[in-house]
Amino acid sequence: MDIDFREATLDDLPEITALFKDTIRAVNRKDYSEKQVEAWASEADNSSKWQKRIQKTYFLVADLDGQIVGFAWLKNGFYMDGMFVHKNFQRKTIGSKLLRIIESRVSMNDFDTIKADISTTALPFFDSHYYEVKKKQKKSLKSEVLEHYIVYREL
Repeated sequence: MDIDFREATLDDLPEITALFKDTIRAVNRKDYSEKQVEAWASEADNSSKWQKRIQKTYFLVADLDGQIVGFAWLKNGFYMDGMFVHKNFQRKTIGSKLLRIIESRVSMNDFDTIKADISTTALPFFDSHYYEVKKKQKKSLKSEVLEHYIVYREL
């Protein structure tokens, strides 16, 4: 697979939010209830929030022949606030490559540690990439409470 990793543009917004919603509904449902999944997936509907992410963070997409198959974004120079890989492209190194590029960016920003906010579903992936759990937390989304983790890695 010849994947192009590039910064997102506002033109990518519909594809990014569709991938976000579809991935949560297909991949994360094994760790979260139907109500939790729908509350989380509905975050894709907040267009202005996604526009701000693309414009104000380091927002990276994985593009395969014109199709976005993954993305991640970094805020404050060291905090990865999200990473998603298309349901049909799981376990094909896309997540690992996105993570490596994001980690390189953190180092270029002169930080020694990267932190990330991750789902229960993503915990094994981050564990396999030598991340440590800093804390387990609960997030409220539309009256649903979801467990998430803050993880970190020294670079």
